Amino acid sequence: MVRATFRFYEELNDFLPAERRRQAFTCACARAATVKHMIEALGVPHTEVELVLLNGESVGFDRVILDGDRVAVYPKFETLDISPLLKVRVHPLRVLRFIADAHLGGLASLLRMSGFDTLYDNAFEDGQIAEIAAHEGRVVLTRDRELLKRRIITHGCYVHALKPAQQLRELFERLDLARSAKPFSLCLHCNRPLREIDPELARPRLPPRIGALYSRFLFCDACDRLYWEGSHWRSMCALLAPLLNGKDLH
Repeated sequence: MVRATFRFYEELNDFLPAERRRQAFTCACARAATVKHMIEALGVPHTEVELVLLNGESVGFDRVILDGDRVAVYPKFETLDISPLLKVRVHPLRVLRFIADAHLGGLASLLRMSGFDTLYDNAFEDGQIAEIAAHEGRVVLTRDRELLKRRIITHGCYVHALKPAQQLRELFERLDLARSAKPFSLCLHCNRPLREIDPELARPRLPPRIGALYSRFLFCDACDRLYWEGSHWRSMCALLAPLLNGKDLH
């Protein structure tokens, strides 16, 4: 029987039962089991993993585990370049384009508000999400561990928080999103880029009171929506400001 010792680090422990968290533990492995097979058999989606050290050396997911091996498993290192160590992927996660599953519509809207290209359709099935993510190089966002275990998904985040604002904060902290955010650059409805429009062109399309109160307008060429800095915009600024480390919201 093959037995190996595993140790998971940081937030990867959230996927483990309490008695295995933040400590090394030994367990039996199936014959010819790979690193990926055992990581997922223990409950951790491979998309959450950025680095695996086997007996102190970086290895890929396809490495077969041998009796007596010691496996250390680390999550994503977004603020530290570990490219020289990586074997599970060619590069650390840097592509900040997302696709959210059907349960994360609120988060998808907040990510668009923050300027992150985020696909969302509550009619997407898991297979569609996986295919789109693989084809377009998108990060899958979900609360479904089984979705993240699909082989063709290379990057994904299991979202722990339950409410959209908390989910947004979680992603900003985990993926160091503040440095890449471009608030109010994408349409909240269709995810396409916004552009400034001449107020004189915008006002005929608006109620007179709105046209008189505001002087700056953004327009989506794809769906013809207009945006202005009203009360909803101020609420969004209040949500984003603590996450952006002083970055200008305009």
